[in-house]
Amino acid sequence: MKRFIWMFLVISVVAVSCNLPVSTTPTAGGDAIATHVAETISAGMASVAPALPTSAPVDTAVVELPTYTPLPTSTPLPTSTPLPTATFLPTQTPKPCDKGSFIEDITVPDGEDYLPGATFTKTWRLKNDGSCTWNTSYAIVFDSGDKMGAPNAVAMPYNVPPGSTVDISVSLTAPAAPGTYRGNWRLRNDTGTVFGISNSASGLFWVEIEILPPATIPGFEMVYNFAAHYCDASWVSGAGALPCPGGTGDAGGFVVRADNPTLQNNNTINRVAIETHPQWVDDGVISGRYPGLDVKAGYKFRTTLGCLKGGAGCNYKYQLTYRADGGPLTLLTQGTMKYADAPVELDVDLSFLAGKNVVFSLVAMANGSSGQDWAIWAYPRIVK
Repeated sequence: MKRFIWMFLVISVVAVSCNLPVSTTPTAGGDAIATHVAETISAGMASVAPALPTSAPVDTAVVELPTYTPLPTSTPLPTSTPLPTATFLPTQTPKPCDKGSFIEDITVPDGEDYLPGATFTKTWRLKNDGSCTWNTSYAIVFDSGDKMGAPNAVAMPYNVPPGSTVDISVSLTAPAAPGTYRGNWRLRNDTGTVFGISNSASGLFWVEIEILPPATIPGFEMVYNFAAHYCDASWVSGAGALPCPGGTGDAGGFVVRADNPTLQNNNTINRVAIETHPQWVDDGVISGRYPGLDVKAGYKFRTTLGCLKGGAGCNYKYQLTYRADGGPLTLLTQGTMKYADAPVELDVDLSFLAGKNVVFSLVAMANGSSGQDWAIWAYPRIVK
């Protein structure tokens, strides 16, 4: 076995020795072979790995981008204005052909006093509120109550177009017995159809009077009612001429009719009255001058003077003046009325003016502030 190992070692050494390089100088032929071998290897490598393509040179020139032009700013669309909500007009109700309304009593206010059997004329002011003209075939007709000697119908005195007013009168006779009497009236068209007035619950307009026994009331017989004819007077104040009737807020002062007024003592005068207010300034004044009246022996001027309830600041001076046959203005009577005072009953004998045509004036003057000087002339009248 050992013999075998040694023989293997000897053979290995010999083999290595044979492969060691020889340090001899190569011959020319040897260089040619080496060169050929190198070219062959290079050629072989070229065939195995093809040459990479030559890269193109990089263009280093600066490329200028086009200048950026910003888009124009968009203009916002205008805000839409909402259309207004449609307003629907109310449906017009056509006016009826025949429609009337009561405006005022021109004569004989409700509750006027008369002697039994006295004759008088009642006049109403009515308005045509319909769409048809009231021609002279239209009429007022007696409806119910106390007829007081009236005719059954009274024709329109003239044509009354829509929106116009008419003063229409009826002649009456006071009943013989004492008491309160009322006669009711309506309108009738030209075909005979009766219709009422729109501003009365019953559709009626009326005349109402009171008959009192003359023996129980001295000087009862009526000669002239200042309240019933208050707009026959010329009313003036420091502001000038005043309308009649006026407005209760008129700065120049006013005069209006006041039916059944309640005075400062809480008493109600169940008669027609005049309410006056002086010009709305300190010491303001108001005066009403009536048409001339022929005075006879036994005539008397009567009224109740007071303050309208609620006007606690009421404080005024009153006067009754006259001009006889165009003579000078003369004071007949005067006094002062305050809210704390009791109303005053005036009873002035006019007999000394008998045979003269006399112009009477009712005057109210503020004592200082006029703010609450609502002066009441309750049932002012001349009797005999």
